[in-house]
Amino acid sequence: MDRIDWHDLPATTRAAVEQHTGPVETAETAPHGVMSRLACTVSARTGRTFVKGTREDDPQAWIYRHEAKVTQHAPLAPHVLWEVNAGGWQLYGYEYVGGRYPNLSPGSDDLAALVRTLTSVSQTSWPETLNKRPLHSRWVEFLPEDVPSGLQGRALAHTDMSPHNMLMKDAGELLLLDWALACPAPAWADAALTIPRLISAGHTPEQAETIARQVPAYRAASPDILTMFARTVYTAWEDWERTRPMPHRAALTAAAETWAAHRDKGRQTGTHALSP
Repeated sequence: MDRIDWHDLPATTRAAVEQHTGPVETAETAPHGVMSRLACTVSARTGRTFVKGTREDDPQAWIYRHEAKVTQHAPLAPHVLWEVNAGGWQLYGYEYVGGRYPNLSPGSDDLAALVRTLTSVSQTSWPETLNKRPLHSRWVEFLPEDVPSGLQGRALAHTDMSPHNMLMKDAGELLLLDWALACPAPAWADAALTIPRLISAGHTPEQAETIARQVPAYRAASPDILTMFARTVYTAWEDWERTRPMPHRAALTAAAETWAAHRDKGRQTGTHALSP
């Protein structure tokens, strides 16, 4: 999606935002992300606010409303502060949190914070007041017709575990950003979806799963279900790489393939029989 800058917004839209922030002095467009039409940090005398959104007539506008509602329930997420609908735009203001993207490479001090965050999210139930199809329905074309119950959880899951959706605070706390793809899922889903990211960052599959096993929900999951999930992730990502190519997808698909092959080998040799 082509991203626009703050000053490209209609004057009426900017004025509506400034009713919440005060006069905007500077605005910096976010360098990462592919979904938001507008994503920027605005600075005013009252402080900084992260602003994101799209046009009201965008078919994807509902996603921003969904994300704002999810963040009201999600742990370790920036709080949504306000909503603006003006000048044909739908915008949301989130608290600005200073920090940096985490280092997910082997030996990084950030990995302990990652495990704490994954554990916290895994212990959070999906808010049933929000209507969103679960993860197994999102991937229904890549799963058997009779989806195992182990893939049908109702925990709150972020599901987009890119390090660009993570923020390390100075106090050593890791926040998750961009909850637009959040949905009901097994409690271990985010830990599992982090494994290809860790492999892409330089971990072996064994090292990545050792980190995931520190999350109790992942450690307790059925090995066969995890193997099926690994195959599903690879199949889905490989399909999307072919049909909806993006620059980052090839490396992730390769990492997912490596994880799936590791799970399949472990199943054949029995090394995953007792421990995922």
